[in-house]
Amino acid sequence: MNITIYTKSACPNCVSAKNLLKAKGLEYTELDVGIPEWRDSFTRMFPDVRQMPQVFIDGQRVGGLAGLQAALVQVGL
Repeated sequence: MNITIYTKSACPNCVSAKNLLKAKGLEYTELDVGIPEWRDSFTRMFPDVRQMPQVFIDGQRVGGLAGLQAALVQVGL
């Protein structure tokens, strides 16, 4: 499972999402939108998204923390 999570600093849901992934023993790539390179890339791909985190599993956007929780339940984790 390839997981990418876009985060920002001082974001409680970002911390919760990362903690959930760690608790499940899942590795992930974190991209901080506070870094201009990642922010610019993300806003070009998803101009309407304003909330963080945004989680992608195998290239498919599952949404934020609630979306991550639902996706993990769906795959039996």
